[in-house]
Amino acid sequence: MNCFYHSDKPAIGLCKHCQRGLCTECAAVIDDVLVCKHRHEDDVHKQEQLTARNLFQSKRVASGYMRNAIFYSLVGVVFTGFGLWQFKWLGLQAVVFIMLGGFLLYAAGANYFEGRKHK
Repeated sequence: MNCFYHSDKPAIGLCKHCQRGLCTECAAVIDDVLVCKHRHEDDVHKQEQLTARNLFQSKRVASGYMRNAIFYSLVGVVFTGFGLWQFKWLGLQAVVFIMLGGFLLYAAGANYFEGRKHK
């Protein structure tokens, strides 16, 4: 492959912005990636900053899901345990507690697996 701007020179890589082949004269390195010199440097730098922020935010989101999963599982176990313990005396009310506990345990599992997607 040859340089897009100098067809007689071999390309050393592709511009991250436009995917054109670049020779050593046309290439600039911005944030460890090749870009067209004096053409796409600002665009690629902004894109790399946005990617870094997204990765950081993704890690923060994952920890939030895990916190929610722990909280929901603890509360779900309490509700389910209380419902089972009081089943003899409360009857239908105990069933409501058991159902709420089951729903909270389901929410805990959903939060846990969603949090794993963001790691």
